[in-house]
Amino acid sequence: MAYLEITLQVDPADRVAAVGVYQKYKQPFLETIPGATGKELLVRDEDVQVLHGFRSVADAKAYLESDLFTRDVVGGLSPLLKAAPDVRLYDTV
Repeated sequence: MAYLEITLQVDPADRVAAVGVYQKYKQPFLETIPGATGKELLVRDEDVQVLHGFRSVADAKAYLESDLFTRDVVGGLSPLLKAAPDVRLYDTV
């Protein structure tokens, strides 16, 4: 198992729009990305995090290079971000 955690700095006024991007692409992520096992949205006062589950680190890295991520997700979120996303990849042991 591997996890991809992406932390997003989004103004509270833009959070509904950010949630909309998450909801729009959650099912396509689960249905089309090889090795995808889950995707959860975590909302805190200070930021929004998206936690993705994968079967392997290689699957997670491939997702970061996919059209779904680079074109669709990043394209939808870019106007809402106050700073560059913090992207972290974790491998389980």
